[in-house]
Amino acid sequence: MMRVAILGTGGIGLCAAAVLCEAGHSVVLWSPTGKPPPSTLISTGAVIGTFTPEVATDCAQALAGATAVLIAVPGYGHRAVIEAMGPHLQPGQVVLYSSHMSFGALYLQSLLQARGVECPIVAWGTTVVTGRRIGPGAAHVGNIRSRLDAAVLGDPAGLDTCRALFGDRFVARDGLLPIALSNLNPQNHLGIALCNLTRMEKGEAWKQNANITPAVARLMLALDAERLAIAAAFGITVRTLEQHFHLSFNIAQTDMATMAAELATRDSDPFGPATLQTRYVLEDMPFGIAPMLQLAAAAGVAAPLHAGGLAVMSALYGRDLAADNDLLPLVGALVAELLAG
Repeated sequence: MMRVAILGTGGIGLCAAAVLCEAGHSVVLWSPTGKPPPSTLISTGAVIGTFTPEVATDCAQALAGATAVLIAVPGYGHRAVIEAMGPHLQPGQVVLYSSHMSFGALYLQSLLQARGVECPIVAWGTTVVTGRRIGPGAAHVGNIRSRLDAAVLGDPAGLDTCRALFGDRFVARDGLLPIALSNLNPQNHLGIALCNLTRMEKGEAWKQNANITPAVARLMLALDAERLAIAAAFGITVRTLEQHFHLSFNIAQTDMATMAAELATRDSDPFGPATLQTRYVLEDMPFGIAPMLQLAAAAGVAAPLHAGGLAVMSALYGRDLAADNDLLPLVGALVAELLAG
């Protein structure tokens, strides 16, 4: 059994903690926001139980003695967490990115290299769990994905750590570029949020899959076609949107609208955001769509729906959402080297 530090106590952090605790691992929680992490965790859904993770008052305490460190904060929190953990990571500790966005792993690697420290950094194409926080010390685990892509910077044995913690569900990819092109959440959330924005703004209760109507499904597939074209231009094969839903939610692979309708009949159909202050926009537009547009430009591929979606969302929110990305300015040269290589 391993000791795992989880940095972040939102839905994904708490759901991952429940999965690890159920498997018998030792979990310590740290909240970058300064709010005390829960010392008792009640989990429902795919993991049912009550667990007692350790809590840490600062990042250094959380990392002490940990075999693995899971970054489980939205993209807009990655830089702060990277800078908090960078001075305290010890050689050999395995860092897991759930999920990797905006090439943040390159920034962490650069900080560690400046210290002369080598740690495997494992970038996941998406989260290993789906779910949500339903209270200060409660989480509902919606699903544990059957397959997700992962790439390792450093010792390839970092992937063995992922499998020892979460099971044999990780597909090794060669480098960060396939991971960046495998993350479908930003484009999916763009389609869902854009087409249900007034529900969000009014604070309505609405089910997500039930509102992926055939029209919304067509938009999601058109966005996916742009992502697939960008990947093809780089010579990279990635899963399609429908393959992603099939593997993530244990559903027969058909057309997107039919799959969404089937998921809508399940008790696990999650509620959509009930506020404009949602990661579907504030994380996914700056840290998902904006980097994808940079990759499109580098590949020479037009992505009008990604560009238009970002522009429309920025107009709706009254600000330049791409400018909210505080990682790309730090890793621009490193990304350029990656693409050149």
